[in-house]
Amino acid sequence: MTLPQHLLDRLAASAVAEGLADAVYTRLKTPIGTLTIVQGERGVVRVGFEDDPVDRVLAEVAAGLGPRIVASDAELAATRETLEAYFEGTDERLDLPVDFVLVRSAFRREALEELRRVGAGQVVTYGELARRIDHPKAARAVGTACATNPIPIVVPCHRVLPGSGGVGNYGGGPEIKRRLLAHEGALLL
Repeated sequence: MTLPQHLLDRLAASAVAEGLADAVYTRLKTPIGTLTIVQGERGVVRVGFEDDPVDRVLAEVAAGLGPRIVASDAELAATRETLEAYFEGTDERLDLPVDFVLVRSAFRREALEELRRVGAGQVVTYGELARRIDHPKAARAVGTACATNPIPIVVPCHRVLPGSGGVGNYGGGPEIKRRLLAHEGALLL
């Protein structure tokens, strides 16, 4: 038996209000595929691409935050609206709270925090991002931080390019990276 959506939304709202949910998630259709967005009490903790199995994304969050994860479009309405505005091109700031609880090291967290300062339409190399966090020889480690970024798009690792040229790799695939950069005006397709 499946409950009607309005009852599921009420249950999710009650769970959040009572502190019974560790996280809330929603699925959002975008021009780059359906994303899974998971948010905890302090902000977005995980964004999964269409090719990322939802169960695996939620298992990663459960391991880091706890197993009580509920689905609710209504509880994440503001997050959904911000991402929709980004993809519609009406507001590319992606000004959402994030929680780096799933980031495994202080270095990676520092690199990803600095990455949030790279605005839409801008790009930076891995080496430049390493210099910005006072680790000028750590370009590869910055690459690892980007490769393991649990919050792509919101923490815009697509804006980091290899110093040798090209777009490099990306969790959603190089074509998605190209499309995001083109959407922001940083790359012509």
